[in-house]
Amino acid sequence: MSKLKLALKRAQKERESLEEESGSVKKQTTNKQGVQFNNKKQKICINYSKTKIKAVDHEVLKNNKVFSLFQENEMTSQVEILRTQILNKFTENGGNTLLVTSAYPGEGKTFTAINLSICIAQELNKTVLVVDADLKTPTKQHYDFSNDFFGIKMKDGLSDYLTGEKEISDFFINPGIERLTILPAGKSLTNSSEYLSSSKMESLMKDLKGRYTNDRIIILDGPALLACSDPLVLTKFADGILLVVEAEKTKVDDLKRVMKLLQNKPVIGTVFNKSR
Repeated sequence: MSKLKLALKRAQKERESLEEESGSVKKQTTNKQGVQFNNKKQKICINYSKTKIKAVDHEVLKNNKVFSLFQENEMTSQVEILRTQILNKFTENGGNTLLVTSAYPGEGKTFTAINLSICIAQELNKTVLVVDADLKTPTKQHYDFSNDFFGIKMKDGLSDYLTGEKEISDFFINPGIERLTILPAGKSLTNSSEYLSSSKMESLMKDLKGRYTNDRIIILDGPALLACSDPLVLTKFADGILLVVEAEKTKVDDLKRVMKLLQNKPVIGTVFNKSR
């Protein structure tokens, strides 16, 4: 058989393989986590092998202001607009990691990060990992989202990974929402900035950012910028930064200080929260 015929035959097999993937046959791929997902772009179906599954009652989510799961809530449409803007920006710059922060604690960072992450997870071809990255005060001035929003009590998380020997997958939780994984903060660390800037954290973020390049969005729920240096450390992992501003609380001078700290950083927008 001539080289030309061999090349044509090989091309035909490749074309048939592509047609099979886009047709009714669903091929499964296993990633580093042992998670199987469908290669079809229309919908990603995940079967968790290591991630803990702790399904949360929807009434608990409603009571804890996790509203983006419910289409009847009028605020969901606002988050959907935000989702579209962020995904469009990441399509432009090829990014997949968003840092959510604010000037001071209590302005709605966690509320925004969680509702946005659930909204993105509603996209059939996207998966989301939302990380509680406030390691200094994860349950004091900062809401512990695994407990206060999802009603899941978890003592261990990111800080325990950075200070111990366990695998990061040991701390992943699926709250019963398809395509959504959460990573709690874990124990409080007084020297959190040192751990967030460590080589172990850099290796972790490199792995997470590169593991699901086409479909995974990572949302870092960070500390407040004027409260500690941790969010500035986290900016080096972010492809975009979302700044939450509380109506009638955040002062202009504070915003100027924040924007000066974020100078030359990838700030992609602001959320005006708690507006009347």
